Formats: sequence, structure tokens, C-alpha cells
Amino acid sequence: MFTEPIPVTLLTGFLGSGKTTLLNQLIQQLPRSAIIMNEFGEIGLDHQLLKKTDGPLALLSGGCICCTVVGALSPTLKNLFMASSRGEIPQFERVIIETTGIADPAPIFDTLINERWIAARFQLNSVVTTVDAVLGDQQLDSYFEAVKQVAVADRLLLTKTDLADHHSAAALQARLAAINPAAPVITVQHGRVDPALILNAGLYDPANQTSEVKKWLNERRYRPAASITVMGRSAEAPVHDNRIRSFSVTFDKPLEWTGIYAALQMLLNLRAKSLLRMKAIVNLKGKDKPTVLHAVQHILHPPAELPEWPDDNRHSRFVFIVADLDAELVPQILREFNDAYASGLLPAPAAAR
Repeated sequence: MFTEPIPVTLLTGFLGSGKTTLLNQLIQQLPRSAIIMNEFGEIGLDHQLLKKTDGPLALLSGGCICCTVVGALSPTLKNLFMASSRGEIPQFERVIIETTGIADPAPIFDTLINERWIAARFQLNSVVTTVDAVLGDQQLDSYFEAVKQVAVADRLLLTKTDLADHHSAAALQARLAAINPAAPVITVQHGRVDPALILNAGLYDPANQTSEVKKWLNERRYRPAASITVMGRSAEAPVHDNRIRSFSVTFDKPLEWTGIYAALQMLLNLRAKSLLRMKAIVNLKGKDKPTVLHAVQHILHPPAELPEWPDDNRHSRFVFIVADLDAELVPQILREFNDAYASGLLPAPAAAR
């Protein structure tokens, strides 16, 4: 019988950015890990480069884990869990999924959160994105997939810094911080990183110290939505960066849950591809304790109530990373839906009651 969901770390990053090198180092420090590797092509080769691990290895070949073989992730996780339960393979403490360099992580989130059997036994623990210090700028310029991988990350690992000049590496770090303000950028050489820096970095766990939610939200690194221009970043910024906007939204009065829920559902239903990441700590009417919210594209995680406020600030605070979406539209929708439901002009949606 299982007691707690098994943590899952999603390792992503563009082609050649050092994911497999990092994975080799991680499994030496975390030997009781189940590894799911996904490769683009009919014949898998990367798994042959992996060093020995005490956990099972599942290879998903024939395409990207998020598209042509998306249906394979769920049965793979089920098979790993059941085989471990029956003693057919060693028990494992965590799962690390390495995606292809062209992967969109969102469908993996969907599997982990919305498939009930999987969600009861596995929990997304963190999203880690590797970025090549030498080729990162070029990849971000050329491929919007690379920009999205950076935007949804909980941790950004800057690899191959020993091969890049200091000025270029510093400029790339500044660019990464502009795309995803809340994700720490960690310099990695030859794949070596302290696992503690990248594990337990995703969904906020109410079991943690309440003060940690401030670090998780990190709203001070986001500009208020009112200060974001319609055109996004400066004209000098690369074209893909101009499509990304990161901003914060604050409400000083308690919010109506039904209105906020309806507003977020509308954004998720109509503009899911644009809503790359949302985190929030909110003050809801009728509740003395704060509620934590988290969304990735079309997936809204179940709300979690904290045991207490992390500080004396009782304002509701949202942070967003969006693509191809006017930053001013988001607070407008939140405000209008909240006011409409608070005044009784609209009935509460069934799922929010």
C-alpha cells in the first residue's frame, strides 16, 4: 500500500543542452529513481549512455512524449508502480522524466494532474530546464519551444558555462530572468548539481513552512501589470521574448472565490496556450487563512489552504507568465468577474461551490 504520492521531476531543455549529462550525475546521487526517457526517433540511443541505476528505466521511443506517444506516459507510470508493488523491480523513491529537446511540457502536467489513478500515486515535484550557455541565445531566438521551456520552469540550469565567455553567459542569465523572473538560474558544469536545489521546487506544499510560500511566489521579481505595455518588451528584444510577458496583479480587498474561479476557468478555456504559468496567494471572503493557486496552461491545480499567512500582508497576490496576451486583460478579467459574482449578478459555477 502506498502512503504518499511519488515525486516526479520533469527534466526538459532544448536539443543538446546537457539533459542526459545532468541525468547521469543525478542518478549517481539519487540511485533509487525511476527514469523515463523519451527520444525523437524510432531507435532509442540515449539510454545506452546512462550509467547504472538501482531504479527501473523506461524508454519511450518513436516520438516526443508530449505528442505522438503521449498515451504511453500513463501506462508506463502504471506499469512501473505495479511492477514495484509486486516486487518485480526495485522500489523507487522518485521518478525523473527526461523529455526530448522539442517537447512542450504541458501535456505531461495534464497526465500527472488529471488522470485520477496517476494523480493519486504520483505528484509533479519540479520542472527543471537546462539551457546551453553557448547556444542558448540562438535557440531562444530561433525556437519558441525553447522560450516556453524556460517560461514554465521552476529551476533553470545554465550548462556549458566553461565553454562560454563571461559576458555572453551574464547576458543570457539576464534574458532568462526576464522571461521567467521567479525561477532561480543555477550554473552547472559537467552536469553536476546538488539535487536539493532542484527537488521540491514545483507545486507549493502546504506541509512546508508557511514562510516558504513567499519564496515560491517571489512576486517582487514581477512588474505590476499596469506597468507592462501592450507591445511587451522593448523593440530591441528578440522577437520570441517580445511574445512573453511576466507581471503581477494585486488586490487589497478579499476576493470572491466563485468570481476568481470563473475568471481563471475562462482564461484557461479560451487562452490556455497563452497562460504559461500562474501562481497566487489569495485572501478569500469568509476565510481567515490564505489559499494558494497554481496553473500551467489549461491545467488549474486544486487550491490549497495554508495554515496561516506568511506575513502581515493580507493582499491577494498573483504572478503570471503569458505569451501573446495583453497583460492588462488579465487583471481586468479577474476584477470584473470578482465584482460580478460578489454583487450576485452571476450564479456560482457548480465546480466552484
